Amino acid sequence: MGTVKEAGDPRVRMWAPVGQAIALLLGPYAEVVLHDPDTDCILAIWNPMTAREPGDPSLLGELDALDPSARDVFGPYEKLLADGRRLSSVSAVLRGPDGGATAVLCVNLDRTPLEQAAAVLSAFGAPSAARPQPLFEQDWNEQIQHVVGTYVRDCGRPVERLTRADRLEVLARLEKAGVFAVRRATPAVAGALRVSRSTLYGLLAELRAAGGTDPSP
Repeated sequence: MGTVKEAGDPRVRMWAPVGQAIALLLGPYAEVVLHDPDTDCILAIWNPMTAREPGDPSLLGELDALDPSARDVFGPYEKLLADGRRLSSVSAVLRGPDGGATAVLCVNLDRTPLEQAAAVLSAFGAPSAARPQPLFEQDWNEQIQHVVGTYVRDCGRPVERLTRADRLEVLARLEKAGVFAVRRATPAVAGALRVSRSTLYGLLAELRAAGGTDPSP
């Protein structure tokens, strides 16, 4: 499962159980590598995903281009294998009692099974036909939920964090859909946007004033 450059190296003796434990827990999808920062060579490797072996160059210079995510920790950052697999990698600088860097431990996780699972879950139960408009054109509450929900998904912000401009755009879409022709729809829109009725009336007045239409809901 793992190979080492020099079994008598105290760094290998100290960190081998950690490397083995991570490889066992995440295997066969994780490669664990222990590097020597002084010689820039691999000290040990568990579950290798490529032909790299102990003694091969570590090429740790790639870490110089990364901002640490925590003290002595870099990543997770992305790597790409020659066969197209994408990896999520994290590297930790291991220090001795004097504070000097004695080794670097890297974990490379193959994201392939996660991406495959995500694709399956995304496809599961997904609609395969267009939304049957005749079923919903008379359901103004469904129209409200659809318009607000579509905007929230498109902009990538939860409804509570919509800006004033966002809310005006949503109201414009609802106005175009004819939702406000139903007088009972106004409180429902306020609830969907998580604003008070007075706030909604103010936004509607602003929208209609800008469009030169009757401001009454």
